[in-house]
Amino acid sequence: MVSGKIMSTSFTNDDSSSAAEALRDFYIRSHRTLDKLMAGEGASLARNKMLGHIERNSPVRAADLATAFGFAPRTITEAIDALERDGLVRRSGDASDRRVKYIALTASGKEVLRASEPVKKTFIDGLFAALSEKEIASLTTVLGKLNHRLAELEEVYSAPPSATAVATDEVPARRGRKKS
Repeated sequence: MVSGKIMSTSFTNDDSSSAAEALRDFYIRSHRTLDKLMAGEGASLARNKMLGHIERNSPVRAADLATAFGFAPRTITEAIDALERDGLVRRSGDASDRRVKYIALTASGKEVLRASEPVKKTFIDGLFAALSEKEIASLTTVLGKLNHRLAELEEVYSAPPSATAVATDEVPARRGRKKS
């Protein structure tokens, strides 16, 4: 273990870098395209995600949204203000604690969310039509592995410097790859 830093894993070729770049490009392009399509239905992709979270967890507090989306409280407050101005959410007080405000969807917010779902589904179905069922299953497995590895790395990177691990027992390097 090396205190304070994670030893990087060195690769013999650029396959990992190329894969990471391809994944980033895919995410950006697909996100941008879907955002344009959904904005035509009354809610950008970001708004749709927030409306969906509020619907699934209603009623929620602004602090809950800040935690769920990883944004600063002020950013969440501005987003809620805009959604409220557009009539998509409403705030209500807590009877036992006047400082607490809950956010819930309005009928208009529910309608915007419902209208955008077919657009999202059509886009996703059309996008993944390029892959076979087997390829989709493989992609899902690979992304699951990457998400698991990312969770491991997040734990290591969030640990205090004295507890930060090297790519060894706590965060093993992938077999067949050299450590530098």
